[in-house]
Amino acid sequence: MSSREKGQVRQLMINMYEVNETNKMIEQENLDVRTITLGISLLDCIDSDLQQVNRKVYEKITTLAGHLVETGDEISREFGVPVVNKRISVTPIALIGGAACRSSEDFVTLAQTLDKAAKEVGVNFIGGYSATVAKGMTKADELLIRSIPEALACTERVCSSVNLGSTKTGINMDAVRLMGDIVLETAKATADQDSLGCAKLVVFCNAPDDNPFMAGAFHGVTEADAVINVGVSGPGVVKTALERVRGKDFEVLCETIKKTAFKVTRVGQLVAQEASKRLGIPFGIVDLSLAPTPAIGDSVADILREIGVEYAGAPGTTAALALLNDQVKKGGVMASSYVGGLSGAFIPVSEDQGMIDAVRANALTIEKLEAMTCVCSVGLDMIAIPGDTKATTIAGIIADECAIGMVNQKTTAVRLIPVIGKGVGETVEFGGLLGYAPIMPVNPYSCDNFVNRGGRIPAPIHSFKN
Repeated sequence: MSSREKGQVRQLMINMYEVNETNKMIEQENLDVRTITLGISLLDCIDSDLQQVNRKVYEKITTLAGHLVETGDEISREFGVPVVNKRISVTPIALIGGAACRSSEDFVTLAQTLDKAAKEVGVNFIGGYSATVAKGMTKADELLIRSIPEALACTERVCSSVNLGSTKTGINMDAVRLMGDIVLETAKATADQDSLGCAKLVVFCNAPDDNPFMAGAFHGVTEADAVINVGVSGPGVVKTALERVRGKDFEVLCETIKKTAFKVTRVGQLVAQEASKRLGIPFGIVDLSLAPTPAIGDSVADILREIGVEYAGAPGTTAALALLNDQVKKGGVMASSYVGGLSGAFIPVSEDQGMIDAVRANALTIEKLEAMTCVCSVGLDMIAIPGDTKATTIAGIIADECAIGMVNQKTTAVRLIPVIGKGVGETVEFGGLLGYAPIMPVNPYSCDNFVNRGGRIPAPIHSFKN
């Protein structure tokens, strides 16, 4: 056999090994592509006539996304990789409806149009019922924000987000105070569904323009007319890999996480390129996030336990999470040249069985979760709190989280769910991907005088880098 032939055989063996390895990750370790998200610019739908805006928005979404779901399903069948969700993100609706909407009710009609379009094309969620008010609010921004409770109550698949701050501009405390009220009103508007509306509402600092994950996805104004973004998920794969190196030192541990993240991201890159080619829409980014689900063995908290803490929340948890987040990014950036979105480890309480177990064991509090958000992706995510929590307290928690994002030059977010009629010790069931959660206590002391001051918290000194 010639050296060339030997090389070909060797290459084939490597490929076969990789295929078998990937199959195992899918079948036994919960590897999946969490979402293919089609970002759509609606800037060309702006019109002073509200009826025309609704028509243009519906037509553009249904035209561009008409084959998204079937394409995702085809790729899933052909490659054997589960593509769990197909989603759409659009330009922040506060910008699109600004010229036509004269009231909050007008904006709600746009939310209903988005919902109708999402159902027509069959996607799981549509994100972008959003406003970006890091420095100040326009009239349109304020109208949209005040419409959020009704918009989320009367739609099924619409997700909403509001960006309240950035490292460059500081934190808009007027908007923070308003969002405290809006979160509580959204909870009341969907009280018959255990305040489910709040699960579709995220408040950001430093929100990225290309995030494929819900509920915070929107299509930024710097993006192309349409773009494909993919979010991968593989906590179970990482946990299984770490089981093989129990008792080894940090060097071995980090190498293992990096190599595993590389493999997971490669799968996402493959799916993203295929979807881009088949839909004729440019590929944007792969989001490297470890996104858990309520399924057993698909938990970020379990990875932390495997690293060495008894429960998520125990001393050492923040350091373990920092390590995990960093190694995931280092492995992922080698697998794809276009990495973006949130990228890192998610810690949503209701969507992660290990996190739920930690809360029940009294190992994990909101304050500890807040510390963990300093070193990982996103922020306080899918946390159920008592329904009688004050709006100002919610605003204070949002402000704390925004401050972490602003000072650390990273994205942070808050998705709190004040469950109307329930208190600490009770459980709330959301179902499906959103899971269930024990209701966590919040600090009972007041921050009224702080959040009611109004104005802006200035940007930190290190933001001045022109």
